[in-house]
Amino acid sequence: MSAYELEIESVDLEGRGVGHHEEGKVVFVDGALPGERVLVETVRSKNSYDKARTVRRLRSSAQRQQPPCPNFELCGGCVMQHLQPSAQVAVKQRVLEDALKHIGGVSAAMLLPPMHGPYWGYRHRARLSVRHVRKKGGVLVGFRERQGRYVVDMEECLILPPKVSALLRPLRDLLLTLSHPDRFPQIEVSVGSACVALTLRHMEPLTDEDLKKLRAFATQYDIVWWLQPKGPETMHPLNAEDAQRLYYELPDYALKMPFTPADFTQVNPLINQSLIRLALTLLDTQAGERVADLFCGLGNFSLPLARTADAVVGVEGSASLCRRAEQAAVEHDLAHKTSFTPLNLFEVNAEWLRSLGKLDRMLIDPPRDGAMAVSLALSELQPNERPKRIVYVSCSPATLARDAGILVKEGGYRLSKAGVINMFPHTGHVESIAVFDV
Repeated sequence: MSAYELEIESVDLEGRGVGHHEEGKVVFVDGALPGERVLVETVRSKNSYDKARTVRRLRSSAQRQQPPCPNFELCGGCVMQHLQPSAQVAVKQRVLEDALKHIGGVSAAMLLPPMHGPYWGYRHRARLSVRHVRKKGGVLVGFRERQGRYVVDMEECLILPPKVSALLRPLRDLLLTLSHPDRFPQIEVSVGSACVALTLRHMEPLTDEDLKKLRAFATQYDIVWWLQPKGPETMHPLNAEDAQRLYYELPDYALKMPFTPADFTQVNPLINQSLIRLALTLLDTQAGERVADLFCGLGNFSLPLARTADAVVGVEGSASLCRRAEQAAVEHDLAHKTSFTPLNLFEVNAEWLRSLGKLDRMLIDPPRDGAMAVSLALSELQPNERPKRIVYVSCSPATLARDAGILVKEGGYRLSKAGVINMFPHTGHVESIAVFDV
């Protein structure tokens, strides 16, 4: 098909402009923005949609900006740097509203103002790919390309903290000197309040000389090494004395939350602090009330909740995270107000929910799969058995919308409020929060 003009109507979460042929067929155009008119060529045609590339922009969007990062055109870490941050958030807000309407068949009585945070240097958790490029005689460390499996040849990354970004070139140089430079598939980045931890995945045993070089690097660049010879359960600090150095602080609640590189923690610590404040404000827990925190992780919400609630019941699928939450509760003199139980929350029912006793309020923070079993269990409770308010924190608009439909249509709840949290600027990830009242 020859080049043709296309009006761009919207943008999807992969940063692609969306338009329609005259006959109505959807066209996705990499890098095009709403309000732009572009001359495009089709690069792939399917029955229900086409993919096209821009030959020339005939009219540019007022919301277009020059991507600050030199890696943007190749790197898969970001897809929206060419769109102004406020417009990125508007896209995510529309995605949330559309999901609630079309998947859940519900709408929020009130839309919360979007939550903004830092747009650069925010990513305190990341997985960097490593690739030994024999033909070039070097090692690449960074994110993978947007449309492929290769690692971007990058010297800096603007969404990583500056200290971590500055390590990309030194890490490349270091790995090349180790005994098996082609046997390091990835490095996990974990930034805490007191240190930067790098977890080196190694497919071959490290030699004494390798360990000596890693220790010298750690001293020179003020980082902590963790090693991972096999699965995540094998992660361990290079130096045993570094095991307790990794933690993040929640200053509003005088909490210090220890974690390991294998544990789930939020990518964006400042947004996490704001999200906790918002969730607790929306939950509005009163003295003397019992609260459930489902998918509680290491107690990110549970321990702040325990500062005001009479009792917090934490449930989490990972036994190791439950132990971490219990330890933190003991350290902060909150053990008498908290309990943590490891349980698969994807297989619960109403009887289990009743076994927890009367719950006044509930916070749910599931992974991308959502909380369908929990929502169905809640919908089967009698009206006088149900928590009077639920705050649901989500990283997937689709599963939140599905569960909202269950809670509203089958459970008798009202979707009082909903809004987006810009946890991952410049990416297509949508974090959101919703409030359900009886």
